[in-house]
Amino acid sequence: MRFNAVLASALFSSAALYGSVRADDTGDVLEDASSSVVAEPSASSSAPIEHPTFTPVAIKAPFLEQFTDGWESRWVPSHAKKENDKTGDEEWTYIGNWAVEEPTVFKAIEGDKGLIVKDKAAHHAISAKFPKKIDNKGKTLVVQYEVKLQNGLECGGAYLKLLRENKALHLDEFSNASPYVIMFGPDKCGSANKVHFIFQHKNPKTGEYEEKHLRAPPMARIVKTTTLYTLIVKPDQTFEIKIDGESAKNGTLLEDFTPSVNPEKEISDPKDKKPEGWVDIARIPDPEATKPEDWDESAPYEIVDEEATKPEDWLDNEPTVIPDPEAQRPEDWDDEEDGDWAPPTVRNPKCDEASGCGKWEPPMKKNPDYKGKWTASPIDNPAYKGPWEPRKIPNPGYFEDKTPANFEPMGAVGFEIWTMQNDILFDNIYIGHSIEDAENLKALTFDIKHPIEKLEAAEATPPEPEKPKSPSDLKFLEDPVRYVKEKVELFLAIAKNDPIMAVKFVPEVAGGALAILFTAVAIVIGSLFATGGSSTPQVKKAAEKASEPTAGAKETASETKKDTPEAPKRTSKKAD
Repeated sequence: MRFNAVLASALFSSAALYGSVRADDTGDVLEDASSSVVAEPSASSSAPIEHPTFTPVAIKAPFLEQFTDGWESRWVPSHAKKENDKTGDEEWTYIGNWAVEEPTVFKAIEGDKGLIVKDKAAHHAISAKFPKKIDNKGKTLVVQYEVKLQNGLECGGAYLKLLRENKALHLDEFSNASPYVIMFGPDKCGSANKVHFIFQHKNPKTGEYEEKHLRAPPMARIVKTTTLYTLIVKPDQTFEIKIDGESAKNGTLLEDFTPSVNPEKEISDPKDKKPEGWVDIARIPDPEATKPEDWDESAPYEIVDEEATKPEDWLDNEPTVIPDPEAQRPEDWDDEEDGDWAPPTVRNPKCDEASGCGKWEPPMKKNPDYKGKWTASPIDNPAYKGPWEPRKIPNPGYFEDKTPANFEPMGAVGFEIWTMQNDILFDNIYIGHSIEDAENLKALTFDIKHPIEKLEAAEATPPEPEKPKSPSDLKFLEDPVRYVKEKVELFLAIAKNDPIMAVKFVPEVAGGALAILFTAVAIVIGSLFATGGSSTPQVKKAAEKASEPTAGAKETASETKKDTPEAPKRTSKKAD
């Protein structure tokens, strides 16, 4: 009986803990089972990843580059030089090398090559002429290309430039000073991370060009898989930047660039000056205010606390610092050159064990009579006229260009960058007027390689080690013993400081404890009424008295049964 009671107690206690999580865990188990069924096809991911073979696209465009055979005849590395201001000698500026190769990181398509930056921490410049100049006046301009940061990007650019068409355009002298129309693409160094969109706008009055920078540009994606950057500028002066085919920024050339394309109609007159009597001070000290007689400006902010007493454990004879007992004289110390060596001092550890060391002085406290320097309260200035501004005059340099999207004709595309990382790969460059053609190019190239690269990246990434679960994260069905153990430990740790909070935070343990208590009481009560050798004489005597009428009843019933005739028994006969 005792064994059964203990077993019932254990089962009841487990049920109290288990019941609070049964519904949640059941749902989790069903959810896990469902997810395992859905995830079953992913078992094929262990199979080798298929890599299609590169095939050039048949899309026609003003400029389309996939870096196929013969690319050396189309792309010209820059040999631009600059003059050294100190020596007058010339030195190579763009010493970075270029190559066309397949990627070495997350390769997706066999035979698919791209233009690669080969050197770290070097200036690189290379460009290619268009078959004929691109003039987008009244047309949509689409610029699209792929960037693959095989070694990441900590500091450097990966943008391209559309160079202005002119007779002085010599590709082998392409540099940062070469006139360009549009600069577009990622650039990152430290916390600065953006996708540039800069265009040069010609002032119709002066003929000078001015850079217009996109305000609040989107952030570049710094990943080792391929990223697709797309710029679309429409004749209605709107633009859109896409990253991997998704819109990242849109706006208008007339409103979203700084400095603004069109200057202000009016400007402040540079010859206008503020009149001498102009008062632009709104508030002044009240001239009629007087300092109160009891205002003492000389009262200090703090005074000595005369009521303070020296702590009993204050060590008057102990110094606050002592020579460092662990310091050792350097082996190369020379007394003649370095002087007498003395160990450095450290704080006396005895001072930390007591209230303090050295000469005791009473502390300072805030002076209740302190008022500080008196100043008159401010009042509105009766002579105030408001802030002065120079008068406005018509802007002599004003113009209005309603179609800044009519860019200057473009004759070439180039990469002129400096970067700390090498192996940056460029590919599938499209420059033209068709959004549809750019989308088709994306579908035939990026949309094929990008999913494969992501699979390659996922396989190359080691799985994260499973983090140990906290008691609140444990599930009863996963590990019942650990669940109960850690819940109890958590309950006891909280109960030391706040028992009520422990009950609220871990109600399962509180319920289990009550169940065990009730079960224990039931066992004690049950043992008192149990029969057996352990019964007291009083209990035995009471049992004997209770059994006497029962025995008489049994005898009477027996005699009655004898006198009663036996009922006939039924038999079944088989049919003849």
